[in-house]
Amino acid sequence: MNAPRLVTRALVLSFLTVTLVLGAVFIVLSVGVRDQVRRSVADNLATAQQVFTRVEARRQQDLRATVATLAENPTLKAALDTWLAEQAGASAATTAELLTTIQREVDKIADRVSAGVLAVADGRGVVVASGGRQAASFPRGSVIGTPGAPAAADRVVVAGSGAYRIVYRLLSVPLQFGDATIGSLELGTALDESYVGELAQLSRGHAAIVRGSVVLATTLDPSIAAGLAAHSAAGAVAKQVMDLAGESWAVQPLSQVDDVTLLALGSVDAAAAGQTVTALTSLAWIALGAMGLAIVGSMWLARTLTEPIDRLSQSLTSMTVAERTKTPLVPGGSSREIDQLTHTFNSLMASVTAAEAEAEATYLGAVRALAAALDARDPYTAGHSERVSTFAVAIGEQLGLDGDAVETLRLGALLHDVGKIGVPDEVLRKQGALTPAEFEAIKVHPSAGARILRSIPFLAPHIPIVELHHERPDGQGYPYGLAGDAIPLAARIVHVADAFDAMTSARAYRTARLPVEAIAELRRCAGSDFDGQAVEALVVAVPRLIGALAPLDLSAFQWAPRTRTA
Repeated sequence: MNAPRLVTRALVLSFLTVTLVLGAVFIVLSVGVRDQVRRSVADNLATAQQVFTRVEARRQQDLRATVATLAENPTLKAALDTWLAEQAGASAATTAELLTTIQREVDKIADRVSAGVLAVADGRGVVVASGGRQAASFPRGSVIGTPGAPAAADRVVVAGSGAYRIVYRLLSVPLQFGDATIGSLELGTALDESYVGELAQLSRGHAAIVRGSVVLATTLDPSIAAGLAAHSAAGAVAKQVMDLAGESWAVQPLSQVDDVTLLALGSVDAAAAGQTVTALTSLAWIALGAMGLAIVGSMWLARTLTEPIDRLSQSLTSMTVAERTKTPLVPGGSSREIDQLTHTFNSLMASVTAAEAEAEATYLGAVRALAAALDARDPYTAGHSERVSTFAVAIGEQLGLDGDAVETLRLGALLHDVGKIGVPDEVLRKQGALTPAEFEAIKVHPSAGARILRSIPFLAPHIPIVELHHERPDGQGYPYGLAGDAIPLAARIVHVADAFDAMTSARAYRTARLPVEAIAELRRCAGSDFDGQAVEALVVAVPRLIGALAPLDLSAFQWAPRTRTA
């Protein structure tokens, strides 16, 4: 598995760092915004409910004033006074007539104030007549209040029986006839679900009516109402914010009537949810923008940190591929450390280059010394390896080979006869014709030379030249009988160069041929003994290698390729 690039690691690390910082800031801001929103919502609910309290108080005051005005009904007061005065001795018809008059006036007043129940009571608090939607809760003769209770005071009473007992809020207005108080006008409002719904609508939230540890009526869910009852039993209903069923609620008392408390409630969490979502959405957009900036900043930071290193790495890679080890790297100037690394690398490469040059000089000197030692065994072949190397390089350059291939030719040609080190002098330096056995001994030298070079790793590229330079295109060469393109081009070139130098050099058993004669022979045997391209390349290169031959007239020696034989 390949390791990630430095720029990738720098980008990831810087991005993660910025992301973690932004994430921490986002969390802190989120918590802060949520708490601030909750406090703001609780304060707003408390303010709104305080305003509602004043509005409700004003409404009760206006209602009391309206009832007080209606209580000045002269017909009602006269009928009540007459009934009170004559009820003991009046006839049944008169009593019925007086009660009918009182009932009729009570119904008129009840219709005007839309009360749940409107009752007229005597001085003892006994109901004389009642009207309104819930008049049945206060039948004639029932006791509606306590004798001597303060006039014009709110109080609560329980009316009805069994499962239908209802708590009423009573607004009492005295009935004055002359200077005497003959009774009271009682305006009753049932503290039931309908009334608490009206309270909730006015407060734009929820409402509850609590008496001691009992919730008489509420718009809350049962689980939340149970929590409210528990707080009410503990006397904590006056608390501004309380926890009900795991949710924060703002609680505002609206009014207190005897032991009954009217409450307005608002869910802080529910009210804060919308504002929190809005705030968090804004924060999310800010976070996204910050993340985008983080990405851009991380990329810039990573590129700033790694670009010099990346540029240096690319330069090293291109240098390695192109083998331009002698070309120093140019400092980028973006980082003192990278520039120092570049200078250090250039110094190292200069040292390596110098060492390579010295090693190459030593290597070439050793190869030339070995070639000279081989040539020295026979005075007639002195300089043979150097000349073959020169001819082979000229042929390779004429054929357009690259520098590496030409260098391989140069050293391979110098070493092409290294295997003759194992050939006895009496065979190698024999002046007469060789016997078949002696010729077989000579034919072993390519394989012997290859074995010698295989023990030296850096000479491995030259082994094909040494081992195959006596192979022929027609397959009649040795040691393997390779034919055509199966023979490496370098070996075919050295074979031509070797033959040309052998023919143009004197031997103990013959004189040297002229270059034009050697070329004619090479052309005559091209395609069978020698590679045709290598021969023609040598023809072009010979004039600049042998100045004495210029000008040469080779027109008489036309090349007529021979047919290859198996």
